[in-house]
Amino acid sequence: MTLRGKQKRYLRAQAHSLKPIFSVGKNGLTEAWLNQLTGALEKRELIKINLQQAADVTTKETQAFIEENTPIEVVQSIGRVLVLYLPASDEANQRYSVTVNHM
Repeated sequence: MTLRGKQKRYLRAQAHSLKPIFSVGKNGLTEAWLNQLTGALEKRELIKINLQQAADVTTKETQAFIEENTPIEVVQSIGRVLVLYLPASDEANQRYSVTVNHM
């Protein structure tokens, strides 16, 4: 699923008040980290992650790794913070996807 501009603007606005709940540090990017990320997105649909100063990877490398290995969409990248979106499969967890699909 590729998001259109209007959908990305809506998601960026919703993510404005969120705090990063995941970070990338010295350990870098691993499959276990991706599995945790996907699990969190199944519950929340929209999260922020940040790259710590000690991280061995750049924001662009992190974005490429996430998009190549998962169906997660990177909605926004500002500095060392990424906003990620994945529609929840469980209807009880669908906070944003209902609105995004109708745009």
